[in-house]
Amino acid sequence: MRASPTGVRPMSQPAFFDLVPRLRLRDPLAGLLGAAADGILEYRYADAVKWAGHSCPTVAGAWLATATALRRLYGDALPVRGGIRVELREAQSAGNAGVVGGIAGLVTGAAGEGGFKGLNGRQARAGLLAYGVAMTAELRYTRLDTGAALALDYNPAAVPGDPGLGPLLQQVVAGQAGPDERARFAGLWQDRVRRILIEHADDPDLLRIHP
Repeated sequence: MRASPTGVRPMSQPAFFDLVPRLRLRDPLAGLLGAAADGILEYRYADAVKWAGHSCPTVAGAWLATATALRRLYGDALPVRGGIRVELREAQSAGNAGVVGGIAGLVTGAAGEGGFKGLNGRQARAGLLAYGVAMTAELRYTRLDTGAALALDYNPAAVPGDPGLGPLLQQVVAGQAGPDERARFAGLWQDRVRRILIEHADDPDLLRIHP
């Protein structure tokens, strides 16, 4: 891995990250303020990993759920960043809900009460990300312009990990794993993420769409 001309080494990442389809959206605010030509932004799975600081089945599931919602709600049209409400059934402090909501918000622009308040009442992002919503599904994405919504559940158990992951994980967290064990653990861990994102991206047992 070569260093960049600035002397900073580029981020090393599993090769399959580049195989995950990228998400392109139009963000009117980014266009208005000159942050991106025509407001077009592109997100990669690696961006979600940078936000979370790691790659795991939860991060992969949040990415897939968001990608699926955008595809179904907008079809061939560019999704509008900042024009989507994201709701989660669990409280932000429960389980991995905060991670899922954070990644969904990264891509869609949806934010909690601390988000951008808008320009003269327009382009606001605050209040578009909500937790603890009473609903059957785990996640719901809603277009603000049409009211069209997509609700879904994510079931990572549909893509189980290698049987050797459990014992290796115990060694790693106990500080008893050597370099070889840590390398094998990381490889098996990311292989499960790869299978979720690449091999099972359209698996209805992994992502269940609510009627």
